[in-house]
Amino acid sequence: MPYSIPNVQLRAWRNAQQLTRAELAERINQTPVGIKEHLAIDEERIRRWEAGEVSWPRTPQRNALAQATGLQPEELGFSQSRRAEGRLIEARVMPVDALRAEADLYGTMELAEQLQASDVGNGTLEALAEAVDLLCRAYPVVPAATLRDRTQKRLAQVTRLLSGRITLDQHRELLVITGWLTALLGCVHYDMGEREEAETARRAAYEMGRQVGHGELMGWAHEMSAWFALVEGRYEDVVTAARTGQAIAGQSSAMVQLTLQEARGLARIGDRREADKALSRGADILAKLPIPQNSDHHFVFDHAKWIFYAATAYTWLEDNDRAEEHALDTIRIHTRPDGTSNAPMRVADAHIDLGIVHARRGDLDAAVKQGMSAFDIERKSLTDLVNRAGDLDRVLRQRYRREVLAEEFHDRYLIARRALANRQHDLWD
Repeated sequence: MPYSIPNVQLRAWRNAQQLTRAELAERINQTPVGIKEHLAIDEERIRRWEAGEVSWPRTPQRNALAQATGLQPEELGFSQSRRAEGRLIEARVMPVDALRAEADLYGTMELAEQLQASDVGNGTLEALAEAVDLLCRAYPVVPAATLRDRTQKRLAQVTRLLSGRITLDQHRELLVITGWLTALLGCVHYDMGEREEAETARRAAYEMGRQVGHGELMGWAHEMSAWFALVEGRYEDVVTAARTGQAIAGQSSAMVQLTLQEARGLARIGDRREADKALSRGADILAKLPIPQNSDHHFVFDHAKWIFYAATAYTWLEDNDRAEEHALDTIRIHTRPDGTSNAPMRVADAHIDLGIVHARRGDLDAAVKQGMSAFDIERKSLTDLVNRAGDLDRVLRQRYRREVLAEEFHDRYLIARRALANRQHDLWD
């Protein structure tokens, strides 16, 4: 995260005590406060504190820290001023209007002339690579239909270049560019409920990656297969696709996401032990990758995405405390100072996770409020929203079948499900 401020004091104290992150987490959990509050602090939480990704622990965590270390949080590098500084930095980081920038890039006469030429220069390839980057960064916030049309337009331009006079190296670069565009198009098709088109694009992206020996691109194609299977309830297939992709993805964002998809598939099956192992492996791989410059890029995995994936995995494992912690962090991280979100799909999922946790704890009002909040967010993927809302609806109907609030949420869920079904029917017709 670009506005993280590392907490060197906490790390220095832990090293001086010759404690691993896991050992410090266990010491905090074993304090009277930790036992009473069921804090469920883990190694990843300590890493995030030390990295400055969470600058101000919640009150029970602060109290447990003080008991475990004999020091006040301020002496360990936590302070209100650090929290305020982090928020100020975050407020100064304005989101890039990626789609507009991509349009401006292709609006220049110079680039238009290059695209119509029979030879491909370095400037053209650089401009195309930048355009792909901008389109991938637009994915979290741009309406799916708009992004689909723009991506298809760029693909048509690249296809024309592939049929022109180019060198072998240029041909390879253009295939990689086409592969990323095709993978993005597949994701957008799936968000729109266009299942057949999504699978066709996914296979094409894999084939382009295979032709040029691009392990990460092939890995993302397998990740898409795991994602499709997860939404469609084919949980064994999720694990299979994720593990197959890991064999070729290398040390990359694709490898991290494949590992987290494996964890979510295992969580759906109910294999807590293996799911925890996969979550830990994903965190370890992520820690070795450089901090991304553009974490909003769809094919880039950052720490915020790990938190988001972990929240849902813990929800499915019925580890309510960890699920709540990670879901709240997801909402906090992706909420701008003005209250809008830079990742509406993640935030909507986090509200569903919180709704399920509240329902399990017996708080129907809070559960329905969180669920309705997910529907209120201008989300870009109706397919995934309906799938996740179904998770909450099942919990509510099992526990509160005759309650008015549960019925209200069920009705809202049915409206969304019918909207998705109608959209798919229109496409088939």
